[in-house]
Amino acid sequence: MGSDSGFLVVVAIGIASLFGLWIIFYFIPVGLWFSALLSGVRVSLIQLVFMRWRKVPPSVIVTAMINATKAGLSITRDELEAHYLAGGRVKLVVNALISADKANIPLNFKAATAIDLAGRDVFEAVQMSVNPKVINTPPIAAVAKDGIQLIAKARVTVRANIRQLVGGAGEETILARVGEGVVSSIGSSDSHKSVLENPDSISKVVLSKGLDSGTAFEILSIDIADIDVGKNIGAQLQMDQAFADKNIAQAKAEERRAMAVANEQEMKAKAQEARAKVIEAEAEIPRAIAESFRSGNLGLMDYYKFQNIQADTKMRESIAEPPKKQAPKNLDPPQK
Repeated sequence: MGSDSGFLVVVAIGIASLFGLWIIFYFIPVGLWFSALLSGVRVSLIQLVFMRWRKVPPSVIVTAMINATKAGLSITRDELEAHYLAGGRVKLVVNALISADKANIPLNFKAATAIDLAGRDVFEAVQMSVNPKVINTPPIAAVAKDGIQLIAKARVTVRANIRQLVGGAGEETILARVGEGVVSSIGSSDSHKSVLENPDSISKVVLSKGLDSGTAFEILSIDIADIDVGKNIGAQLQMDQAFADKNIAQAKAEERRAMAVANEQEMKAKAQEARAKVIEAEAEIPRAIAESFRSGNLGLMDYYKFQNIQADTKMRESIAEPPKKQAPKNLDPPQK
């Protein structure tokens, strides 16, 4: 029993020792300090321990300092720690400074960290300054003065403007301005044929407008990659206008027809009203004749003369009326 307990104590002490050594080497990265020392970077073990307490990974800071020192740049540990604690990307900033220094691009640590904290990729910006980027615009439709639609595609070659990366507009603004310039250039052309003959005239007009002002890029060239002929917008607009005029004329004609029908119905109503008044007046004639008989103003011979005049008038009216057409008789023989 005594030997077993002694063995367990030795094992526990060994495990505790290993755990203690791991903690010591974790908080005191001797290997990292030795690598920095061999690379010519002066950093103390105490500062590496303090980085752990400040929740700054020593490997990131020391590696960045080694890369900067080997490239001939002078960057302090405090500057790298401050940028890391501010949420920056230390490795990208150091790589961007090294690339800019090799390419003779003026870029200091303050400007690089400002670009990085602004959310832009400073290393990619430096690469774009050395190797310009080509941006393809979507199809841009514009109409010349002769009414023919042209659909153009452009390629914009840009490089990053380091001084305008903070606060400068992005690629979307470049594309929008180039599209506006292409539409304006084609729209000011008298004929679509002149644009097809000289597509470089669009590039010259667009480049002369300074579209890269206030952006994070510098436009090097604008090349028209393709131009296609679209619809005849002028003719289409004329057809639409003619169709609209026809509809308006039809509506006005329908309005006049409706007014004429309404006027006709009104006149028929007035005629019916007048006919009713005539019938009403004619109904008063027998009464007037009877009253004349009673008062002695009308004699029997006068009444007969009146009757003869009416009969004569009806006869003349019947003679004056045209004869009515009779339906033709069926001349076909009867079927047996």
